[in-house]
Amino acid sequence: MTARREALRGHAAMLLFSALVAGSFSLGARAANLIDPSAITAARFIIAAGVIAGVALAGPGIPATAFRAPWRYLLLGGVFAVYFVLMFEGLKTAAPVSASAVFTLTPLMAAGFGWLLMRQRMTARMALALLLGGAGALWVIFRGDLAAMARLQFGRGEAIYLAGCAAHALYTPLVRKLNRGENPVVFTLGTLIAGAIVLLIWGWGAIRATDWAHLPAIVWITLLYVAIFASAVTFVLVQFATLHLPAAKVMAYTYLTPAWVIALEAALGQGLPGMVVLPGMLATLAALALLLQADR
Repeated sequence: MTARREALRGHAAMLLFSALVAGSFSLGARAANLIDPSAITAARFIIAAGVIAGVALAGPGIPATAFRAPWRYLLLGGVFAVYFVLMFEGLKTAAPVSASAVFTLTPLMAAGFGWLLMRQRMTARMALALLLGGAGALWVIFRGDLAAMARLQFGRGEAIYLAGCAAHALYTPLVRKLNRGENPVVFTLGTLIAGAIVLLIWGWGAIRATDWAHLPAIVWITLLYVAIFASAVTFVLVQFATLHLPAAKVMAYTYLTPAWVIALEAALGQGLPGMVVLPGMLATLAALALLLQADR
């Protein structure tokens, strides 16, 4: 029963993750051309590290042994830094919904990396769930237009973001492989600090060239959102989930992100799709139900 309960908590964590990530697509697309991707990502990691450090000190504390084998954190932080930088670079030209479509390719890549690193195997039920969820997400993204699906072509922004998604997919099984029993909050802190160091070195020129005092309000709104909600909070959610679920299941929740993006874009005045998206939503829910049943 304990294992079952922990698995359900992992699923709940990833459900929240999918909703929080959606906001970064809509806000990121509006800020991507106003600041260098390396600069905003470095600031994002620094702010997120501060938030997580406060949470760690107020909760489990930071044991002296937390940061042993620091190369683990440098590897994880570097991989996730690559994802975030390429996400903002891709969003310079890719639309939010289009980028979220690329994001739905992450689960299959995560399943591949999960097998390579952890020898995690997909059951027939899990494979069916991944395929069903992917089909449902694509149906929602293209609003049931089969001709539009057939013409799917990656633009430059989508191609850049696809490389970032590969880094995201690699990160998921890496967490499970490299964690040595550290608390998820403390492990997240180490990853964020390492990622911030990597970005400060890599993007120092862009950081110095940024006129921080005169950035538009949307950039600061985006920065605070992605640092607190789409970084600090989601880092902990992913860290927790990957300790209790296979990599493919963790990333399967990305199939919900396009639906969240469409809802958010509608709230921002971009319009709401009609009932034509309902089959896709039902397919996505069915995929998640299959994943939940696979834990029983």
